[in-house]
Amino acid sequence: MNGENAGRDVFELLAARRQSGPKSQKRIAEYILESLSKACFLTAARLGESVGVSESTVVRFAAELGYDGYPAFQRALQDAARNKLTATERIEVLNRRLGDGEVLKSVLENDISHISKTIEETKESDFEAAVTSIINAKKIYIMGTRSSGALASFMGYYFRLMLPNVILIRPGSQSEIYEQLMRMESADLLIGISFPRYAKQTVNALAFAKDIGADSLAITDSMDSPIAANAGRVLLARSDMVSFVDSLVAPLSLINALIVAVSIKKRESVAAEFGRLERIWDEYDVFEKGDGPDGLGRGGVGGV
Repeated sequence: MNGENAGRDVFELLAARRQSGPKSQKRIAEYILESLSKACFLTAARLGESVGVSESTVVRFAAELGYDGYPAFQRALQDAARNKLTATERIEVLNRRLGDGEVLKSVLENDISHISKTIEETKESDFEAAVTSIINAKKIYIMGTRSSGALASFMGYYFRLMLPNVILIRPGSQSEIYEQLMRMESADLLIGISFPRYAKQTVNALAFAKDIGADSLAITDSMDSPIAANAGRVLLARSDMVSFVDSLVAPLSLINALIVAVSIKKRESVAAEFGRLERIWDEYDVFEKGDGPDGLGRGGVGGV
C-alpha cells in the first residue's frame, strides 16, 4: 500500500469510504463490509456487477484506497478476513468455490500452493535464527490450541525425544495456562502456534513470555497475526482461510523442517538419544516385528 492510507487496516479504510466517499464507492464499501465472505473472492468485474458499477470503478476504488491495483486490494481483504469469517461462512465460501467439483485435486493443489508460497516467503536467516533459539534455550515451552494443538503435539513429540526440558502446554482455563508457564525464565523459549481464527490463550501466553523477558517464537500465517506482535521471532506458513477444516500442510512442513534442522545441528547427541531409545524399544517390544522381505520387519528402522 502507498500514500496517506499506508498502515491502515483495510476494514478501517472501507468504513471511512462508506461514510464519506463518492456514491459509487460508498456502495462498493458497503457491499464488501456486508457480504465479506463472498466479496473477498470476487474479481473486479464480478464485484462491479454485484454492486451495479463498472469494473473500472472498482479498480479505481482500490487504487484510491492506496493499493497497487485490484489484486493487491483483494489479497489484503482476504488476509484481513481470515479471523473474521465464522465456521458457517467458511462452509458457504467452500461450497461456492468447489461445489461438487474435483475436491481431491483442488484441495491437494491448494496445499501444494501453500507450501510453495511458504518457501518463497520464509527467509533462510529467519529460519536459522529460530533454530538457534531452540538449541540455546534452557527450557522450551510449546503451545498451540484448537486445530493448532495437533501441530504443537507433533513438534513436542519429536523435540522431547531430542532435547531435554521440553514442555507441551496443555489447553485449559486461562489460570491453568499461567500455572504451566509460571516457572518460565528469561533463558527459556516459548513457541506459540496459531492460525485463523487466532486463539486468545496463545496470544496471552506470548505476551506473558515477553513481560518476563523470555525468548519467543511465533509460527503463524501473517505478520499482522496477533501472536506475532509479542514474539521475538516469527516464522510464517500459509494456511487456508476458506475451509472450516484448517489446512495445516504448510505449517506442518515448516515444523518438520525445524525438527530436521535441530537434529542436524545436534547430530551427535540426537544419535546417542535414539540409540538408547532403540535399545529400550527393542527390550520392551514396543514395535511390531513382522518378517518383512528386507529382514527388518514391518517396523523397520523408522516408525519413531
